[in-house]
Amino acid sequence: MLAQLLNGLASASSLFLLSLGLTLIFGVSRVVNFAHGSLAMLGLYLGVTLAQALIPPWGGPGFWAAVAGAALAVAAVGALIERVVLRRLYGSPELFQLVATFALVLIIRDATLATWGADDRLGPKAPGLAGVLAPGMLNLPSYDLVLMAIGLLVLAGVQWIMTSTRWGLQLRAATEDREMALAVGVDERRLFTQVFALGAGLAGLAGALQMPREPASLAYDLQVVAEAFVVTVVGGMGSVIGAFVAAMMIGVVKAACVALGTVSIGGLELVLPKLTLVIEFLLMAIVLAFRPWGLFGRPVAPPRAARAEFNPLPPPSRRGSLLLAAGMAALALLPWLAGDMAYVLVLAVDVLIAGLFAASLYVLMGPGGVHSFGHAAFLGLGAYGGALAAPWVAAALPWLAGSGPGGIATILLCLAAGMLLALAGAAVFGFVVLRAAGVYAAMLTLAFAQITWSVAFQWDAVTGGSNGLFGFWPQGWLATREGYYWFVLAVAGAGGLLLRHLMHAPFGLTLRMVRDAPLRAESLGLPVFAVRWTAFMLAGALAGAAGVLTVFAKGSVAPDLLAIPRSVDALVMVLLGGLQSLAGPWLGALAYTVGQDFLARATEYWRAAIGLAMLAVILLAPGGLTGVRRLGRLAPAGRPDDGRAPR
Repeated sequence: MLAQLLNGLASASSLFLLSLGLTLIFGVSRVVNFAHGSLAMLGLYLGVTLAQALIPPWGGPGFWAAVAGAALAVAAVGALIERVVLRRLYGSPELFQLVATFALVLIIRDATLATWGADDRLGPKAPGLAGVLAPGMLNLPSYDLVLMAIGLLVLAGVQWIMTSTRWGLQLRAATEDREMALAVGVDERRLFTQVFALGAGLAGLAGALQMPREPASLAYDLQVVAEAFVVTVVGGMGSVIGAFVAAMMIGVVKAACVALGTVSIGGLELVLPKLTLVIEFLLMAIVLAFRPWGLFGRPVAPPRAARAEFNPLPPPSRRGSLLLAAGMAALALLPWLAGDMAYVLVLAVDVLIAGLFAASLYVLMGPGGVHSFGHAAFLGLGAYGGALAAPWVAAALPWLAGSGPGGIATILLCLAAGMLLALAGAAVFGFVVLRAAGVYAAMLTLAFAQITWSVAFQWDAVTGGSNGLFGFWPQGWLATREGYYWFVLAVAGAGGLLLRHLMHAPFGLTLRMVRDAPLRAESLGLPVFAVRWTAFMLAGALAGAAGVLTVFAKGSVAPDLLAIPRSVDALVMVLLGGLQSLAGPWLGALAYTVGQDFLARATEYWRAAIGLAMLAVILLAPGGLTGVRRLGRLAPAGRPDDGRAPR
């Protein structure tokens, strides 16, 4: 137990170093920096390269020089990112900043691939620290003790800076009340650049220090960024002590799970080591349920001059209805228009499913005003619900599993089962998530998504574990590409029409009022929580429908359907299309899916191309594909349109 706890503290020290930079950036600039893991990955690669160049054959201080050089280089990259990209987005909603930093993830990953190749790179051992402490008893690597000491030194140094220097006082003031700090003369631009450079440098330091412990790999970025987010949120936004305590708590709990192994409670066996995949997210959900702003955080000061982030949703018009009818007719004729190009229908099915998934998230982000970083949980729940229901339908109602029209009935029952499971999951998750606010609520959605992914990944007897479930194909005339395309078009079209009706019905108007003026809505006697909860469940059910359609389109379901990249894909599609219109998520899904398919076949570095395209849209057209025209029309005469919603 003691050996495992010491190992846990060493891992916690590394996690603290990584999370500290994110905590400082998050606390001051309110930027949800998804690229923080990429900066750590860059530090790891740079550390390995510099170490190979600086360490002479006879040893010497080259290892530590490589660590310091990697940290300084990544700090310079962070300052460049802040000045070129993020400085242009500080006036935009938080989600735009999130998508911009995710675009940087794609760009940095392909830049790393082009520079160092796809193979993992092994780093050197730290000189004089290759042995272990108390061999045969603790077997604790000496280097882990050094990591603990470095973590404590960095904690003490940052605390001294924040409490004893003028710059640190400005940093604390901006963390607690940014607008008041700016009002009393704090230079916002310089402070933000300095903080981002410091945070990036700490990420580079954390990555470079991992050289003796693990190889440099392209998967390192997303592997560590989720844990860094958890530490930041659990500790409290901007709290250095909170980040340290949260990291230590997570490290110790993980180590305890490994040390205890399998525990029997009342005849029920609990395999605790399996919890290590998700224990940090369980801790985050528990902490935020009782402390919505983290252990050492404070409620965020409300903005004093808030501006609307959403334009009014345009009412239905006859012209819009005619365009919608013409579009649906053209899509229905697509099998004949495509001719022998069968791949067009395959891609069209992917676009329609992605559009339904994005539209379900739009309900939360647009009219609902709720940020979600874990919407893929409902996509996965729906997929597994439909897949698990299929054999039950075939066994209980064998005539439905036959060919012909029976194929439709089978899939419809699976569709209903998947939507019900996703709705149930949304009801449970939403009941907790909607009691938090802002980015804390969004992080709770991420926590629940990761918990759901962990269950799907490890429950081999039911979900098939990492292999997933296979053998789900439509039957009868639905087995043809044309037949299944028409079926998906009908389901996606029904989902879109349902949203169009609801968003312009009294429910939709009430939802937007709750979003824009919750106190006023509550004073009028409106059930604020019930309205938001209903919208959350509606979004979950529609995402579940997209999950079931995915199962029968691909013939299988795997835990990857619940992973973080799937949730980010939905965010990108919604913001790419724009929050100004119900057509936004569908256009965003079309552009993102087709663009990704084309670029993936055109170049090895398609991720970077997608990232650059995303940055171009966010910087040049922050209203998205449907918002450009409306924002230009709403800009006051005589003033250039800055891409922001009117005050």
